[in-house]
Amino acid sequence: MGEKPRVVRGDVRGIGEAASTLFLVTVVVVASTRVAQADEPVVLRPVEVLGRYEADVGDWDSASQGAVTRAGIEKRPLLRPGEILEAIPGMVVTQHSGDGKANQYFLRGYNLDHGTDFATWVAGMPVNLPTNAHGQGYMDLNFLIPELVSRVVYQKGPYFAEDGDFASVGSARIQYAELLPANNATLTGGSFDYLRALFTGSPEVGPGRLVYGLEYLQNDGPWQNPANFAKYNGVLRYAQGTPANGFNVTAMAYKASWNSTDQIPQRAVDSGFVDYFGAIDRTDGGESSRYSLSGDWRQSEGNITRAATLYTIWSRLNLVSNFTYFLDNPVNGDQFEQAEKRFVVGGYASQTWFSHWGERHVWNTLGVQLRRDQLSPVALYSTEARQRLSTTREDKVTIGSISPYLSNTVAWTDWFRTVAGLRADFYHFDVSSNLPENSGKKSDSLVSPKLSAIFGPWANTEYFLNWGTGFHSNDARGTTITIDPKTGDPAQPVDALVRTIGYEVGLRSRPLEGLTTSLALWRLTQDSELLFIGDAGTTEASRPSERTGVEWLVQYLPKPWLAADLALAYTRARFTDSDPAGNYIPGAPDWVLSAGLTVDNIQRWFGSLRWRYFGSRALVEDNTVRSQSTSLLNARIGYAFTPRIRAWLDVFNTFNSKDHDIDYFYVSRLPGEPAEGIADIHFHPVESRALRLTVSLSY
Repeated sequence: MGEKPRVVRGDVRGIGEAASTLFLVTVVVVASTRVAQADEPVVLRPVEVLGRYEADVGDWDSASQGAVTRAGIEKRPLLRPGEILEAIPGMVVTQHSGDGKANQYFLRGYNLDHGTDFATWVAGMPVNLPTNAHGQGYMDLNFLIPELVSRVVYQKGPYFAEDGDFASVGSARIQYAELLPANNATLTGGSFDYLRALFTGSPEVGPGRLVYGLEYLQNDGPWQNPANFAKYNGVLRYAQGTPANGFNVTAMAYKASWNSTDQIPQRAVDSGFVDYFGAIDRTDGGESSRYSLSGDWRQSEGNITRAATLYTIWSRLNLVSNFTYFLDNPVNGDQFEQAEKRFVVGGYASQTWFSHWGERHVWNTLGVQLRRDQLSPVALYSTEARQRLSTTREDKVTIGSISPYLSNTVAWTDWFRTVAGLRADFYHFDVSSNLPENSGKKSDSLVSPKLSAIFGPWANTEYFLNWGTGFHSNDARGTTITIDPKTGDPAQPVDALVRTIGYEVGLRSRPLEGLTTSLALWRLTQDSELLFIGDAGTTEASRPSERTGVEWLVQYLPKPWLAADLALAYTRARFTDSDPAGNYIPGAPDWVLSAGLTVDNIQRWFGSLRWRYFGSRALVEDNTVRSQSTSLLNARIGYAFTPRIRAWLDVFNTFNSKDHDIDYFYVSRLPGEPAEGIADIHFHPVESRALRLTVSLSY
């Protein structure tokens, strides 16, 4: 580290995340970086953006941390907004249903379902929803406007004090810009009646800037039952000041509706009962909406930096699905509706002090995060053709949490520093059910220590040792349940908070000018998995587990106009208790590989190629049934007619692969099949080749 000034960034690693609070207007999180000498004012410098990743030696506390640049984001063809997370090395983003539903995510040998164990923030607000109608930690990124994103800061493992619920495997903070390079009008049209219109800009208003994004999108997809996906989306932000001293206020509004083509059984396709892009129940679909208001404030004064964020979110989801068809109800079918209305209020605050312990540079961060979710109601209904037939369960739920944390960084020598963290999480669940036996209150708490040691750099190489504990919360309804609302049988409550423990050793190196690489060996143990249950269309707590793996990332910038990157991840995932059923974890991927090549400004031409390989997974505990592997190539070619007018063509699934987006193995029943149903692979195909042409005008 030496006397080299450290960087204070306006994110989780910089000033921190933040909050000051009052009950109900709760407040929370992030902070922790390093800066120059502790007796001098904080030194800020602009981030040097080269290529796709900010992953240089000396900028991070683990080998698996990093940031994706704005350039890396805007050069990437995106089939769906959530695929922005595939810029994180080793992450896979897929879909098993309609486009308006949250994606499926995979990372470090986890089928994260719709977000459990990976925490995401957008514009300072948490996205994961606890006790969601469809899945714990539900992370719907369809409201995201990629053109407004300034960078994505990611970190993996439970090693960082500012990360709490759902961050056992990792986290991402998607930052929205406070200043855009230009005002833009963008129009995209393409295959399957795809249409998108977008207006973005950041004109000066008084002493600040008014950042806006207005979007309309429609898409039918390749499905025989057209998706009829339509969304309306808007962001309005007023920003003033600098990354060190300033504030912003942001309002967002999003609304969408769609038809779903959910996963289908392999036997139905083989027999010709349904087309490869067909649907068993053509009335599946959904509606969702999200409205939010938030504010960020940061201040740098002498050797102290402060930050605070307040937010409030209103969201709604009505999701109609049928995964088992006629297994439970041979007359009306097994379709069900998962519905919720949610109001969230929260925030976070932090303060960082820069000082000395003798000759040693020290910085301490103290923060607090608060959040309150009120669901009124969250419910499960039996339906036919989207018409409600009966109520399985209907609950009013309140979830409150308070999470103080402390982080201490000491530069012991020029080549050795430590980061120690301590986090406490206090949760309270209050469930009022339509079945009185399932009502109740539950409180739980957890203390999570963290420790990192960083050595070097020597010969442009830095070495890392990381250890930490983390957790995910379980569905509040599961913590108070005593009777299964579907069968009437006795039910066993689950623990409110589930602990994880992570270990990592890694390095980050710049062996040549323009070449950066990182390597991480890691291990993660968890007291209880959450697994997808096909006949319920949800997840439930399962067995303890252990995962070990290796990740390797390389970025090469041989020319100013050329960037290449390669990411490789391998994981071994197993249950750790003994069970005759087997110890493989269903849905856990072994191999994930991705590679990209980007060119820019070659006589006005630009373009990129992105390839992703998603390895085969065990679908049952004894590994006797496995999924397909998936290999996809997306491409972009574009031309700048003038400095203000550009056009580009995106080609998704360039070779028109017939691979699967996702596979499950469970029992379902089609008309005429035995009453007990048939166990089979159920898959959702990748979308067929699609072309999208975009014209962009800067003004």
